[in-house]
Amino acid sequence: MKNRIRLGFNIDHVATLRNARGEGFPSPLKAAIIGKKNKVDLITAHLREDRRHIREKDLYDLKKKIKIPLNLEIALTKEMISFSLKLKPNFICIVPENRKEITTEGGLNTNLKKKFLQESIIKLKKKHIKVSLFIDPDLKRIKDAKMLGADSIELHTGNFCKQWSMKDKKRINIEFYRLKKSTDYAKSLGLNVHAGHGLNYQTAKVLSKIKGIEEFNIGHFFIADSIFIGIENVLKKFNRLLKR
Repeated sequence: MKNRIRLGFNIDHVATLRNARGEGFPSPLKAAIIGKKNKVDLITAHLREDRRHIREKDLYDLKKKIKIPLNLEIALTKEMISFSLKLKPNFICIVPENRKEITTEGGLNTNLKKKFLQESIIKLKKKHIKVSLFIDPDLKRIKDAKMLGADSIELHTGNFCKQWSMKDKKRINIEFYRLKKSTDYAKSLGLNVHAGHGLNYQTAKVLSKIKGIEEFNIGHFFIADSIFIGIENVLKKFNRLLKR
């Protein structure tokens, strides 16, 4: 679809619901198929170390049966890099991970395991996998991403969304400016810019005004609202909101 920010449908929490009962349903694959039929641009999934939602079989099924790009989120570990090299998804997004966290709490510290991070990016790119780093809207982190060889960054929008929910106009403006400044800087370095975390209809619409953001990845809110109005209707609403 022209003149629209790309929409990545994160299906993690379909798997969360499935795993809660140890059943075979609801199916993450079925959710992805519905997404494909309704013009989702890519499917996003996070293979966590504790396998709390998406599992390896889910990813192999998606790679085999869904003919739209697969964006795999992983922690920076030898196990995850090795698995990614076998799966060969279209995109890898490297994220920080803490097993005790409920959800990702912030952006990647690009100073930790820097050599391993750079080596991993090289290995993934040799397999023709595009690599993104999930980072806070911080100029130093963006510069690091470029120097490490990443193709893209995904800006952590959690702070903006938190301030939006608190209706703190001053802080909303500050966080919006941080995201805009970070986007402009990343684009000046030749990096592609994605964004995600905590987004809903309102926050996605506001952030879509930042020229240079090319992709949103949305998961928890997507599944939450789908309970009430269905995946197809949520997609239709986002498709309308993200037009430019």
